[in-house]
Amino acid sequence: MLKEVIATRYITPLREGGSLPGLVEADDFGTYVMKFTGAGQGRKTLVAEVVCGELARRLGLRIPRLVTIQLDPVLGLGEPDQQVQELLRSSGGTNLGMDFLSGALGFDPLAFAVSRGEAGRIVWFDALVNNVDRSWRNPNLLTHRGELWLIDHGATMIWHHNWPSAETSAARPYDASDHALARFAPDVARAAAELAPLVTEELLAEVTAEIPDAWLAGEPGFDTPDDLRRAYARPLLARAADIHERVHGIKGIEGDK
Repeated sequence: MLKEVIATRYITPLREGGSLPGLVEADDFGTYVMKFTGAGQGRKTLVAEVVCGELARRLGLRIPRLVTIQLDPVLGLGEPDQQVQELLRSSGGTNLGMDFLSGALGFDPLAFAVSRGEAGRIVWFDALVNNVDRSWRNPNLLTHRGELWLIDHGATMIWHHNWPSAETSAARPYDASDHALARFAPDVARAAAELAPLVTEELLAEVTAEIPDAWLAGEPGFDTPDDLRRAYARPLLARAADIHERVHGIKGIEGDK
């Protein structure tokens, strides 16, 4: 399970994100970027962060370590920003945190070269989880100590916003024409050969087990959190088998030459 920490100090909001994440200190003396259950996108965004982040980590991609952060709403009483105060007040309980990578920079494709292999693995992974938020406009990639790190996976697996149509939604292809790494000629076929066999029922059960029950409770159409965990796993298992054949918009991929 994800490590659980307790927020001890709210440092500052990070206004780059639409959900207004914040920088916090915790009782383990760590500094984390915290995403809140009370933010506009709600707990499903946090579920997506956990599923995609922990899956990416197990596939060998670089993701800041994830933790759950217990928040006492009293932490916001002294916050002068009314919007932040309301966010803290509405997010009591279990929230999500990720290690703050001190000194990390936003990815600049003109200053940081990416190999075809690494670009292919990231594009394949984004196709698997249907990440619509890794464009050249907003890469959601960091460079840290000479390495590329993936962040912000809340805008993935859009099918979990409408479970009755999830199977149809998950069967759609992936448009990579705006992908931040498209210019590096990503080798998606090679990535699929390496990574797709790793995406098994057992691996997905391990990943979805990391989702806190509190974020799964009360979902219409599901009796238990474990039923919902299996629903998260099914589309990913199906997409892993052939999504590389349905990635469009990158020169060199069959059908997009």
